[in-house]
Amino acid sequence: MVPELLIEPGRAEKNYWRDLWRYRELFYFLAWRDILVRYKQTLIGIAWAVVRPLLTMVVFTVVFGRIAKLPAPGDVPYPLLVMAAMLPWQFFSTSLSESSNSLVGNANLISKIYFPRLIIPAGSVITSFVDFLITLVLMAALMLWYRFLPDWRAFLLPAFLVLAFGAAFGAGLWLCALNVEYRDFRYIVPFIVQLGLYVSPVGFSSSIVPARWRLLYDLNPLVGVIDGFRWCLLRGKTPLDWTSFLLSCCLVALLSLSGVWYFRRVERTFADVI
Repeated sequence: MVPELLIEPGRAEKNYWRDLWRYRELFYFLAWRDILVRYKQTLIGIAWAVVRPLLTMVVFTVVFGRIAKLPAPGDVPYPLLVMAAMLPWQFFSTSLSESSNSLVGNANLISKIYFPRLIIPAGSVITSFVDFLITLVLMAALMLWYRFLPDWRAFLLPAFLVLAFGAAFGAGLWLCALNVEYRDFRYIVPFIVQLGLYVSPVGFSSSIVPARWRLLYDLNPLVGVIDGFRWCLLRGKTPLDWTSFLLSCCLVALLSLSGVWYFRRVERTFADVI
């Protein structure tokens, strides 16, 4: 009698995490495929990763810096204030948009073979990291242009990048899992991204937020991330509220852990529902 092997996602938790390592080549393949597809048959190709943050920086500088005349801390040029915030914000928003549709976009693959489904949204976040690196080069060019080079704090930037990655990954897991069962979430995600751009300190400094609204404002986990990026890249000229930073760490940890928990809870139903 030939033994029968059943592969059931959702059981044997230890084996699931081992499978993530065993299927790492699939992770590399999906991430590389997404990078190629994103810029395939586009007019200016990878330059879109430069044009988007650059135009946003120009618009925000004109609206907030010139028209509204909001202050930039110290002697920081306003375009650098905005671009330093665009680094984590674009990474987060792009990751959110890509990962929320990642499972639905790979429906044929999910319904045919078994592999840890967590690989798909994780690959989308890694793909967005390529855009982040391109924007980082643009930031470096602007800093050279304004002769405003960073100091030792720049070496702490990876810590805030990990925080941005956790926020993007956790939120992406929630949205991609919900989007499988409730397809109208694909209309909600662009609204979340658009709203988040204005409630996060991208076009302005967090220092202008009144003290009575500060706690409510700090419930946005991107506040601590963006302020951290500015603190690292702009020589500490922009203040970093450590209370806000610690709150962001807690919120990101909660978002990531709950995202993994919910994703694993509904993962076994993906092949049937999708």
